[in-house]
Amino acid sequence: MNGAQDLGGQHGMGPVAPEKDEPYFHAEWEKRALGLTLSCGAFGAWTIDESRHARESLPPATYLAASYYEIWIRALETLLTRHRFVSSAELAEGRMLEKGAQPKRILTADMVAGVLAKGGPCDRPVAEAPVFAVGERVRTRNFNPETHTRLPRYARAKTGIVEAVQGSFVFPDDNAHGKGENPQWVYTVVLDASEIWGDGADPSLTVSIDAWESYLERA
Repeated sequence: MNGAQDLGGQHGMGPVAPEKDEPYFHAEWEKRALGLTLSCGAFGAWTIDESRHARESLPPATYLAASYYEIWIRALETLLTRHRFVSSAELAEGRMLEKGAQPKRILTADMVAGVLAKGGPCDRPVAEAPVFAVGERVRTRNFNPETHTRLPRYARAKTGIVEAVQGSFVFPDDNAHGKGENPQWVYTVVLDASEIWGDGADPSLTVSIDAWESYLERA
């Protein structure tokens, strides 16, 4: 979807200013925000793609005014109410008012290290061979869905070269909306700077994106 989270190449947002020696957390509450998000994700009620879409779906003014972990917490509230673990009234009251949905599983303290070490692999086998080959010229599709997508706005309707076939992975555009994993091949596509920024771009620069197969067509 086109939202406040998709700022690549947008004018007027100010320079990127990385913080030198930035700590993992800027406040104690951020640690709790991370822990809550991971613990609730372990319920098994939503996928990582649905959680990303929940963050993207925050109103732009809210998203842009919030810090990184504020965005996580606001999206978590959306997910918890959507899946009936809490109600809007309970969030407003800050306490339990009625019994909510029952999680499929609970992440206990003794499980944390193993769960974090395992991660969440999203590579999946597909029966079909890749449509595109290394060295082939491809063009990204020009679409503006209201639903989740991992193809950023700045890279749509652009021509580039396939640099690598990375394997087959869960298709996030479907998985975010309960339509199944529907894995596809993923390709690294290299775009010249002029393709992204037009006249005046530094000719020595390129931009590489990882694109699912259905994002691409032959140039």
